[in-house]
Amino acid sequence: MANIVLGVTGSVACYRACDLARELMRQGHVVRACLTKAASEFVSPALFEALTQQPCLVGVFDEPEPGRMAHIDWARWADLVVVAPATADAINKLAAGIGDDMLTTLCLATEAPWVLAPAMNPAMYSHPATVDALSTLSARAAWIVEPTEGDVACGEHGQGKLASIAAIVEAIGTLTKRSTRLHGKKVLVTSGPTREPIDDVRFVSNRSSGKMGAALAQAALLMGAEVTVVTGPVSTPLPARARVIRVETAIEMLEGARGSAKHSDLIIGAAAVADYRPIDPTPGKSRRGEGTVTLALTQNPDIIAALAKENPRAVAIAFAAEPGEGIDYARLKLHSKGVRAIAINDVSREDIGFESDFNELVWLTENQEVRSGRLPKLACALWLLEHATGELSALNAH
Repeated sequence: MANIVLGVTGSVACYRACDLARELMRQGHVVRACLTKAASEFVSPALFEALTQQPCLVGVFDEPEPGRMAHIDWARWADLVVVAPATADAINKLAAGIGDDMLTTLCLATEAPWVLAPAMNPAMYSHPATVDALSTLSARAAWIVEPTEGDVACGEHGQGKLASIAAIVEAIGTLTKRSTRLHGKKVLVTSGPTREPIDDVRFVSNRSSGKMGAALAQAALLMGAEVTVVTGPVSTPLPARARVIRVETAIEMLEGARGSAKHSDLIIGAAAVADYRPIDPTPGKSRRGEGTVTLALTQNPDIIAALAKENPRAVAIAFAAEPGEGIDYARLKLHSKGVRAIAINDVSREDIGFESDFNELVWLTENQEVRSGRLPKLACALWLLEHATGELSALNAH
C-alpha cells in the first residue's frame, strides 16, 4: 500500500476530503493531510489529525519534527500526492510552478505522481486559464479526475462538482496497483518527431508533440521501471526521473537508442520518425528562385525494426499512426518490423492523436486485437504497458 499526501484546498467541497481520507485508510494506505489556509477555514487540521492519526500541515513553516523541513520530508515520503478538492487557484499555481504555501511547495518538491480532482464553479472550470492549466498538468502526466455535472454550492448548474469518492479512489488504485509491475525492468521509449534538414534553416518534419512518448515514460516510471527516452525536438516536458537523450534526425535517433536497446527489456517506438530525408541538404539558406524546386529524398532507417533485430530478447512495440484504423496495413508492419505488438492510433481524428491530450489505441499482436477506448494519454500509456507486461511474461516463460 502507498504513502499518500492528501492536499485539501479551499473549495466548499473540502469536507468530502474527510471521507476520502477514511476510504483510503480502509484500503490500507497511510494518509497525511496538507491543508491550504483557505481549506482550514472550512475544516479543521485537528479533524484530519484525528482521522488519519498523522500530523497535518497548513503553514509554510510548520515543522512536525523540529529542525526538519516538512515540505521536503513529506515530498520524499509520499508515493502519491492527491489534491482533492483542487481549486482553480491551486491548479493554476501548480501549472505555473508557483510554490507560495505549504501544499504547492510540497507538490513542486516531490517526484511522486499527482492526482488532481478539481471542484469549483462551472464558469471557473471552463475558463481558458483553467483549461490551459489542466492541459499543462495533464501533459506533465498529472492524473485529472474530472468533476461531474450538477448543482454547485453557489446555486448554479454545470460541470464543477467534485468527482465521487469512488472515482477518485479508483484513479488512485489504478496508479498504486501498478507500481511494481515493471520493477527491475529497463524500458526504452523513442518519442516525438524527427527533423530532416533541407538546409540550415528549413526541415522536413511532422505534427508529433511527443505527448504520447512522455506519457509512456511516466507510466513506465509509475510501474517501477528504469526509463530512457530518446526524443526528437519537443516542448512537452519529460519526467525528471527518466534518462533523456535529445536528438534531431532519424539517424541520430537510431544511434542514440542503440546503446540503451541492447540492455532494455521493453522497447517502445512511439516516435513519429520521418520516413524520408533530403539526400543533399543545402549549406546555409537556400534562396527563392524562379519556377519549381525538386527535393530529392532517400529513405530513413526503420528505427524500431532495427532495435528489435538488435535485441531479440526484448519485447519491441511499434506505433502505427494511420488515417483510420489501418488494421490490415498494421498486420503487415507487425511481420515486416519483427515486433511483438503494434499500437495503432487514428491520426485523422481531431479528438485524439497528434497534439491532443487524449488517445485511443488498438493493441495488435499475432493473437490479439484489443481497443483501449478514448482515454487521457497517461491512462492510455498505462493500458498499453499492462498489455506489454503480458508479452514480457510470455517471452520470459520461454
